[in-house]
Amino acid sequence: MFPEKVYYEPDALSYDLGKVLREKYGGSPWIPIESHNKIDELRTQPNSAFRDLKRLLIVGVRKTHRYVPNTKTSDFLVPYTSSGCSASCLYCYLVCNYNKCAYLRLFVNREEMLDKLEKTARKSETDLTFEIGSNSDLVLENTITHNLEWTIEHFAAQEKGFLTFPTKFNMVGPLLPLEHRGRVVFRMSVNPREIIRTIELGTSPLEQRVEALNQMAEAGYRIGMLIAPIILVENWKPQYLELLDFLEAKLSDRVKRSVGIEVIFMTYSYVHRAINTEAFPKGSDLYDPERMTGRGRGKYCYRPDVRNEAEAFLRKEIEKRFGAKSILYIV
Repeated sequence: MFPEKVYYEPDALSYDLGKVLREKYGGSPWIPIESHNKIDELRTQPNSAFRDLKRLLIVGVRKTHRYVPNTKTSDFLVPYTSSGCSASCLYCYLVCNYNKCAYLRLFVNREEMLDKLEKTARKSETDLTFEIGSNSDLVLENTITHNLEWTIEHFAAQEKGFLTFPTKFNMVGPLLPLEHRGRVVFRMSVNPREIIRTIELGTSPLEQRVEALNQMAEAGYRIGMLIAPIILVENWKPQYLELLDFLEAKLSDRVKRSVGIEVIFMTYSYVHRAINTEAFPKGSDLYDPERMTGRGRGKYCYRPDVRNEAEAFLRKEIEKRFGAKSILYIV
Protein backbone atom coordinates (compact mmCIF):
# COMPACT_ATOMS: atom_id res chain seq x y z
CA MET A 1 0.00 0.00 0.00
CA PHE A 2 1.20 3.49 -0.81
CA PRO A 3 1.55 5.47 1.30
CA GLU A 4 2.12 3.30 4.34
CA LYS A 5 2.29 6.45 6.47
CA VAL A 6 1.92 10.18 5.86
CA TYR A 7 4.11 12.62 7.77
CA TYR A 8 2.66 16.12 7.61
CA GLU A 9 3.19 19.66 8.75
CA PRO A 10 -0.10 20.73 10.41
CA ASP A 11 -0.06 24.05 8.51
CA ALA A 12 -0.36 22.05 5.27
CA LEU A 13 -3.96 21.21 6.13
CA SER A 14 -4.94 24.87 5.85
CA TYR A 15 -4.33 24.69 2.08
CA ASP A 16 -6.86 23.26 -0.35
CA LEU A 17 -4.45 20.62 -1.66
CA GLY A 18 -3.58 19.59 1.89
CA LYS A 19 -7.24 18.96 2.61
CA VAL A 20 -7.61 16.96 -0.61
CA LEU A 21 -4.64 14.75 0.31
CA ARG A 22 -5.95 14.26 3.85
CA GLU A 23 -9.22 12.99 2.42
CA LYS A 24 -7.55 10.89 -0.29
CA TYR A 25 -5.18 9.10 2.08
CA GLY A 26 -7.32 9.11 5.20
CA GLY A 27 -6.90 5.34 5.50
CA SER A 28 -3.17 5.69 6.20
CA PRO A 29 -1.74 6.88 9.53
CA TRP A 30 -1.03 10.65 9.57
CA ILE A 31 1.84 11.69 11.81
CA PRO A 32 2.39 15.41 12.59
CA ILE A 33 5.91 16.82 12.22
CA GLU A 34 7.53 20.19 12.79
CA SER A 35 9.38 20.29 9.47
CA HIS A 36 9.54 18.15 6.34
CA ASN A 37 13.32 18.75 6.38
CA LYS A 38 13.92 17.22 9.79
CA ILE A 39 12.08 14.02 10.63
CA ASP A 40 14.46 12.45 13.13
CA GLU A 41 12.80 9.03 13.27
CA LEU A 42 13.38 8.69 9.52
CA ARG A 43 16.83 10.28 9.34
CA THR A 44 18.14 7.80 11.89
CA GLN A 45 16.92 4.73 10.01
CA PRO A 46 19.64 2.40 8.69
CA ASN A 47 20.54 2.41 5.00
CA SER A 48 18.80 -0.94 4.65
CA ALA A 49 15.47 0.86 5.26
CA PHE A 50 15.82 2.90 2.04
CA ARG A 51 13.15 0.95 0.13
CA ASP A 52 10.75 1.12 3.10
CA LEU A 53 11.22 4.89 3.32
CA LYS A 54 10.18 5.16 -0.32
CA ARG A 55 6.71 3.93 0.68
CA LEU A 56 6.15 6.97 2.87
CA LEU A 57 4.66 10.32 1.88
CA ILE A 58 5.59 13.67 3.38
CA VAL A 59 3.21 16.64 3.07
CA GLY A 60 4.41 20.12 3.84
CA VAL A 61 4.66 23.78 2.86
CA ARG A 62 7.60 24.85 0.68
CA LYS A 63 9.38 27.78 2.25
CA THR A 64 12.41 28.01 -0.08
CA HIS A 65 11.65 29.65 -3.42
CA ARG A 66 15.14 30.62 -4.64
CA TYR A 67 15.68 30.21 -8.39
CA VAL A 68 19.04 28.85 -9.53
CA PRO A 69 20.39 30.11 -12.89
CA ASN A 70 20.87 27.35 -15.47
CA THR A 71 22.64 27.29 -18.82
CA LYS A 72 21.48 24.08 -20.44
CA THR A 73 17.79 23.63 -21.30
CA SER A 74 16.38 26.40 -19.11
CA ASP A 75 17.14 29.80 -17.66
CA PHE A 76 16.33 28.80 -14.07
CA LEU A 77 15.97 25.69 -11.94
CA VAL A 78 12.83 26.29 -9.91
CA PRO A 79 11.89 24.61 -6.61
CA TYR A 80 8.36 23.48 -7.24
CA THR A 81 5.56 21.25 -5.95
CA SER A 82 7.57 18.19 -4.91
CA SER A 83 11.00 16.83 -4.14
CA GLY A 84 12.26 13.28 -3.94
CA CYS A 85 10.59 10.33 -5.62
CA SER A 86 8.96 6.99 -4.87
CA ALA A 87 11.06 5.17 -7.48
CA SER A 88 14.50 3.76 -6.59
CA CYS A 89 17.02 4.48 -9.34
CA LEU A 90 20.33 3.23 -7.97
CA TYR A 91 22.20 6.34 -9.15
CA CYS A 92 19.56 8.93 -8.14
CA TYR A 93 21.23 12.34 -7.83
CA LEU A 94 18.67 13.35 -5.19
CA VAL A 95 20.39 10.91 -2.84
CA CYS A 96 23.38 13.27 -2.85
CA ASN A 97 21.13 15.99 -1.40
CA TYR A 98 18.77 13.97 0.79
CA ASN A 99 20.76 10.80 1.52
CA LYS A 100 18.42 7.95 2.44
CA CYS A 101 15.57 10.48 2.92
CA ALA A 102 15.01 10.90 -0.84
CA TYR A 103 11.35 9.95 -0.36
CA LEU A 104 8.52 11.85 -1.99
CA ARG A 105 7.63 15.19 -0.41
CA LEU A 106 4.59 17.11 -1.62
CA PHE A 107 4.23 20.86 -1.09
CA VAL A 108 0.70 22.15 -0.93
CA ASN A 109 1.29 25.90 -1.49
CA ARG A 110 1.28 25.60 -5.27
CA GLU A 111 -0.51 28.94 -5.75
CA GLU A 112 2.42 30.80 -4.17
CA MET A 113 4.96 28.98 -6.33
CA LEU A 114 3.08 29.50 -9.58
CA ASP A 115 2.43 33.16 -8.76
CA LYS A 116 6.19 33.78 -8.49
CA LEU A 117 6.77 31.92 -11.77
CA GLU A 118 4.22 34.00 -13.61
CA LYS A 119 5.47 37.29 -12.19
CA THR A 120 9.07 36.45 -13.07
CA ALA A 121 8.05 35.51 -16.62
CA ARG A 122 6.04 38.71 -17.12
CA LYS A 123 8.81 40.99 -15.86
CA SER A 124 11.44 39.58 -18.22
CA GLU A 125 12.16 41.27 -21.53
CA THR A 126 12.70 37.85 -23.11
CA ASP A 127 10.84 34.54 -22.88
CA LEU A 128 12.37 32.67 -19.95
CA THR A 129 12.31 28.89 -19.60
CA PHE A 130 11.74 27.47 -16.11
CA GLU A 131 12.86 23.94 -15.20
CA ILE A 132 10.21 22.86 -12.68
CA GLY A 133 11.16 19.18 -12.48
CA SER A 134 14.75 19.20 -11.25
CA ASN A 135 13.89 17.98 -7.73
CA SER A 136 11.28 15.34 -8.53
CA ASP A 137 9.42 13.56 -11.33
CA LEU A 138 6.32 15.67 -11.92
CA VAL A 139 4.57 13.08 -14.12
CA LEU A 140 4.76 10.63 -11.23
CA GLU A 141 3.70 13.31 -8.74
CA ASN A 142 0.76 14.23 -10.96
CA THR A 143 -0.81 10.81 -10.38
CA ILE A 144 -1.21 11.87 -6.74
CA THR A 145 -1.83 15.62 -6.83
CA HIS A 146 -2.82 16.59 -10.41
CA ASN A 147 -0.46 19.52 -9.88
CA LEU A 148 1.10 19.23 -13.31
CA GLU A 149 -2.26 19.47 -15.06
CA TRP A 150 -3.18 22.45 -12.88
CA THR A 151 0.18 24.15 -13.54
CA ILE A 152 0.11 23.72 -17.31
CA GLU A 153 -3.42 25.07 -17.67
CA HIS A 154 -2.75 28.11 -15.49
CA PHE A 155 0.69 28.98 -16.86
CA ALA A 156 -0.45 28.63 -20.47
CA ALA A 157 -3.00 31.38 -19.92
CA GLN A 158 -0.28 34.02 -19.87
CA GLU A 159 1.73 35.35 -22.77
CA LYS A 160 5.34 34.91 -21.73
CA GLY A 161 7.67 32.13 -20.66
CA PHE A 162 8.02 28.36 -20.96
CA LEU A 163 7.97 25.45 -18.53
CA THR A 164 10.06 22.31 -18.92
CA PHE A 165 10.43 19.06 -16.99
CA PRO A 166 11.96 15.59 -17.50
CA THR A 167 10.37 12.26 -16.61
CA LYS A 168 10.96 8.52 -16.58
CA PHE A 169 7.24 7.76 -16.49
CA ASN A 170 4.58 7.27 -19.15
CA MET A 171 1.40 8.41 -17.36
CA VAL A 172 0.77 11.37 -19.67
CA GLY A 173 -2.89 10.72 -20.49
CA PRO A 174 -4.21 13.63 -18.37
CA LEU A 175 -1.78 16.04 -20.08
CA LEU A 176 -2.74 15.26 -23.67
CA PRO A 177 -6.01 17.27 -23.91
CA LEU A 178 -4.73 20.34 -22.04
CA GLU A 179 -4.59 23.78 -23.65
CA HIS A 180 -0.83 24.25 -23.25
CA ARG A 181 -0.42 26.80 -26.09
CA GLY A 182 3.10 25.55 -26.86
CA ARG A 183 4.49 26.87 -23.60
CA VAL A 184 5.57 23.49 -22.19
CA VAL A 185 8.64 21.43 -23.10
CA PHE A 186 8.17 17.75 -22.22
CA ARG A 187 11.43 15.76 -21.96
CA MET A 188 11.59 11.98 -21.70
CA SER A 189 14.59 10.23 -20.17
CA VAL A 190 15.59 6.92 -21.80
CA ASN A 191 18.15 4.19 -21.25
CA PRO A 192 18.71 0.62 -22.50
CA ARG A 193 16.10 -1.91 -21.41
CA GLU A 194 18.47 -3.84 -19.15
CA ILE A 195 19.58 -0.68 -17.35
CA ILE A 196 15.97 0.35 -16.82
CA ARG A 197 15.09 -3.13 -15.52
CA THR A 198 18.02 -3.56 -13.13
CA ILE A 199 19.02 0.01 -12.20
CA GLU A 200 16.07 2.38 -12.74
CA LEU A 201 13.86 0.47 -10.34
CA GLY A 202 10.19 1.36 -10.22
CA THR A 203 10.12 3.42 -13.44
CA SER A 204 8.27 2.88 -16.73
CA PRO A 205 9.63 0.45 -19.35
CA LEU A 206 11.38 1.86 -22.42
CA GLU A 207 8.54 1.01 -24.81
CA GLN A 208 6.02 2.92 -22.69
CA ARG A 209 8.32 5.93 -22.38
CA VAL A 210 8.75 6.17 -26.14
CA GLU A 211 5.01 5.87 -26.72
CA ALA A 212 4.40 8.67 -24.19
CA LEU A 213 6.92 10.88 -25.99
CA ASN A 214 5.16 10.24 -29.30
CA GLN A 215 1.79 11.04 -27.74
CA MET A 216 2.99 14.30 -26.24
CA ALA A 217 4.47 15.39 -29.56
CA GLU A 218 1.21 14.55 -31.31
CA ALA A 219 -0.62 16.66 -28.72
CA GLY A 220 1.49 19.65 -29.79
CA TYR A 221 3.92 19.84 -26.88
CA ARG A 222 7.49 20.84 -27.51
CA ILE A 223 9.55 17.76 -26.76
CA GLY A 224 13.05 16.70 -25.81
CA MET A 225 14.87 13.52 -24.87
CA LEU A 226 17.58 12.69 -22.36
CA ILE A 227 19.82 9.70 -22.82
CA ALA A 228 20.76 9.69 -19.20
CA PRO A 229 22.62 8.79 -17.29
CA ILE A 230 25.09 6.99 -19.52
CA ILE A 231 26.26 4.02 -17.45
CA LEU A 232 29.26 2.16 -18.78
CA VAL A 233 28.28 -1.34 -17.73
CA GLU A 234 30.34 -4.24 -19.03
CA ASN A 235 28.47 -4.55 -22.35
CA TRP A 236 27.46 -0.93 -22.68
CA LYS A 237 28.18 -0.52 -26.39
CA PRO A 238 25.74 -3.16 -27.70
CA GLN A 239 23.14 -2.02 -25.15
CA TYR A 240 23.27 1.62 -26.28
CA LEU A 241 23.35 0.60 -29.94
CA GLU A 242 20.19 -1.43 -29.36
CA LEU A 243 18.62 1.58 -27.63
CA LEU A 244 19.45 3.94 -30.49
CA ASP A 245 18.17 1.47 -33.08
CA PHE A 246 14.92 1.14 -31.14
CA LEU A 247 14.52 4.91 -30.89
CA GLU A 248 15.15 5.33 -34.60
CA ALA A 249 12.52 2.70 -35.38
CA LYS A 250 9.83 3.67 -32.87
CA LEU A 251 9.97 7.44 -32.44
CA SER A 252 7.43 9.19 -34.61
CA ASP A 253 8.56 11.34 -37.53
CA ARG A 254 7.25 14.35 -35.64
CA VAL A 255 9.55 13.61 -32.71
CA LYS A 256 12.56 12.86 -34.88
CA ARG A 257 12.15 16.17 -36.76
CA SER A 258 12.20 18.34 -33.64
CA VAL A 259 13.73 16.46 -30.70
CA GLY A 260 16.74 17.89 -28.89
CA ILE A 261 18.86 15.26 -27.15
CA GLU A 262 20.71 15.71 -23.86
CA VAL A 263 23.46 13.18 -23.14
CA ILE A 264 24.54 12.98 -19.50
CA PHE A 265 27.18 10.65 -18.07
CA MET A 266 26.59 9.17 -14.62
CA THR A 267 28.16 10.63 -11.50
CA TYR A 268 28.17 8.19 -8.61
CA SER A 269 29.05 8.66 -4.94
CA TYR A 270 30.12 7.05 -1.70
CA VAL A 271 26.63 7.73 -0.35
CA HIS A 272 25.04 5.78 -3.21
CA ARG A 273 27.36 2.84 -2.62
CA ALA A 274 26.65 2.78 1.11
CA ILE A 275 22.87 2.83 0.63
CA ASN A 276 22.76 0.44 -2.31
CA THR A 277 25.01 -2.13 -0.63
CA GLU A 278 22.60 -2.41 2.30
CA ALA A 279 19.24 -1.71 0.66
CA PHE A 280 19.85 -3.64 -2.59
CA PRO A 281 22.43 -6.32 -1.68
CA LYS A 282 21.73 -8.24 -4.90
CA GLY A 283 21.59 -5.11 -7.05
CA SER A 284 24.08 -3.87 -9.63
CA ASP A 285 27.31 -2.38 -8.29
CA LEU A 286 27.70 0.82 -10.29
CA TYR A 287 31.13 1.62 -8.91
CA ASP A 288 33.78 0.56 -11.43
CA PRO A 289 37.33 1.14 -10.10
CA GLU A 290 38.84 0.40 -13.52
CA ARG A 291 36.81 3.08 -15.30
CA MET A 292 36.14 5.63 -12.53
CA THR A 293 38.11 8.25 -10.67
CA GLY A 294 37.38 10.59 -7.77
CA ARG A 295 35.47 13.80 -8.37
CA GLY A 296 35.21 16.19 -5.47
CA ARG A 297 34.47 14.87 -2.02
CA GLY A 298 32.98 11.38 -2.05
CA LYS A 299 31.98 11.35 -5.73
CA TYR A 300 33.10 9.28 -8.69
CA CYS A 301 33.00 9.92 -12.42
CA TYR A 302 34.42 8.15 -15.45
CA ARG A 303 38.11 8.73 -16.18
CA PRO A 304 38.68 11.30 -18.94
CA ASP A 305 40.07 8.75 -21.40
CA VAL A 306 37.16 6.37 -20.80
CA ARG A 307 34.58 9.12 -21.02
CA ASN A 308 36.09 10.66 -24.15
CA GLU A 309 36.00 7.33 -25.95
CA ALA A 310 32.38 6.77 -24.93
CA GLU A 311 31.39 10.31 -25.89
CA ALA A 312 32.92 9.95 -29.36
CA PHE A 313 31.15 6.63 -29.87
CA LEU A 314 27.76 7.93 -28.74
CA ARG A 315 28.04 11.18 -30.66
CA LYS A 316 28.80 9.29 -33.87
CA GLU A 317 25.92 6.86 -33.42
CA ILE A 318 23.38 9.54 -32.44
CA GLU A 319 24.36 11.78 -35.34
CA LYS A 320 24.11 8.83 -37.73
CA ARG A 321 20.45 8.33 -36.77
CA PHE A 322 19.18 11.78 -35.80
CA GLY A 323 21.62 14.30 -37.27
CA ALA A 324 24.33 16.44 -35.65
CA LYS A 325 21.91 19.23 -34.74
CA SER A 326 19.86 16.87 -32.56
CA ILE A 327 22.48 16.85 -29.77
CA LEU A 328 21.99 19.79 -27.40
CA TYR A 329 24.94 18.95 -25.16
CA ILE A 330 27.00 16.10 -23.71
CA VAL A 331 28.19 16.33 -20.11
